[in-house]
Amino acid sequence: MYTKGTDLLEQCAQQKKRISQIVLENESAMQQVTVQQVRDRIGELYDVMFAACTKALNQCVPSLSGLTGGDAMLVHGYENNAKGLCGATLLHGVAYAMSCFEVNTAMGRIVAAPTAGSCGILPGALFAAAERLGASKDQVIDAFANASGIGQIIAYNATISGAEGGCQAECGSASAMAASGIVEMLGGSPETCLHAAAMTLKNVMGLVCDPVAGLVEIPCEKRNAIGVANAFLSADLAMAGVKSNIPFDEVVDAMGKVGKALPMTLRETALGGVAVTPTGLKMREKVFGKK
Repeated sequence: MYTKGTDLLEQCAQQKKRISQIVLENESAMQQVTVQQVRDRIGELYDVMFAACTKALNQCVPSLSGLTGGDAMLVHGYENNAKGLCGATLLHGVAYAMSCFEVNTAMGRIVAAPTAGSCGILPGALFAAAERLGASKDQVIDAFANASGIGQIIAYNATISGAEGGCQAECGSASAMAASGIVEMLGGSPETCLHAAAMTLKNVMGLVCDPVAGLVEIPCEKRNAIGVANAFLSADLAMAGVKSNIPFDEVVDAMGKVGKALPMTLRETALGGVAVTPTGLKMREKVFGKK
């Protein structure tokens, strides 16, 4: 078992294994099933996530509230625009993430990875990266396993809940998980994975949770989009040799403390941030009517 990034790195070094291998073996032991059975289960989740990431690319999937829907289709249509500055891979990952998110808000079938509000970041980033790299499904399953280990550590030592720690805990954690998984997919070392995850979390330290009308839709969908970009950039920085000056475990601890320090109005209560802007209040009235 591991509860810290240092534990994970020590086990990787001692056993000369990748993070995904340690995570899969740990899960196998905890569930008392074979590693292959764990991989098969991740494969089932992979299929659910891929379906959600593609469903809204070519059709509008509106949310039950009517506040969101159709943005994934817009980004997908823009992907091959020669004037786009972000490049096709990033835009494809963003389109995937937004599609998954729109399926979620339409009450479709998704995987909370690690939460429903951040559900598009991890699969969107990994699927797009895998397509760019020509990675196999088995390699992507390894990346998901790697990411789950990072998520376990964050959840154990801090939080992945927006109500407890703000959006840094939801979209930030999802981005950190994705960045680490991408680094392993790129052939990076366990240490490089943790540098990427640490940088990703630092990039959104203090990000508040301020859902308009109390619904996990606005500004959440766009934060799923930027979460993919955060993961991609942090993975590339780490692979370039850039290191996080603050160790991963210390960053996680800091994120947890910052989350506790956030006022209640900025932790998923819809009592602060963009939720109480004039437009945000009008949207709430549109959905729920006047009080």
